[in-house]
Amino acid sequence: MLIETPYKVGDTVSLKLTSGEEVVARLEDEGPTQVVLHKPLMLTATGQGIGLAPFMFTVAQDAKIKMNLNNILCIHKTVDEMAKQYISNTTGIAV
Repeated sequence: MLIETPYKVGDTVSLKLTSGEEVVARLEDEGPTQVVLHKPLMLTATGQGIGLAPFMFTVAQDAKIKMNLNNILCIHKTVDEMAKQYISNTTGIAV
């Protein structure tokens, strides 16, 4: 039986928040009560489909954000297509 870890530190992960927002970020650290996210972006609807927008407009785009686990419904590794879009948006490098 193969045991697969859904995500690990350093992965691009998707989080569904209790507020209903969906966030894509790089997981920097995970503790018993919080996670640390690097460059979090939220999903937004655009005329061309799903896009990524800043999660917080009043902090540096390169910020590392601590988020309490009690505000998160679920976390999982982001699918490859969206992870590539996230990397492109945060680094300017087309994957």
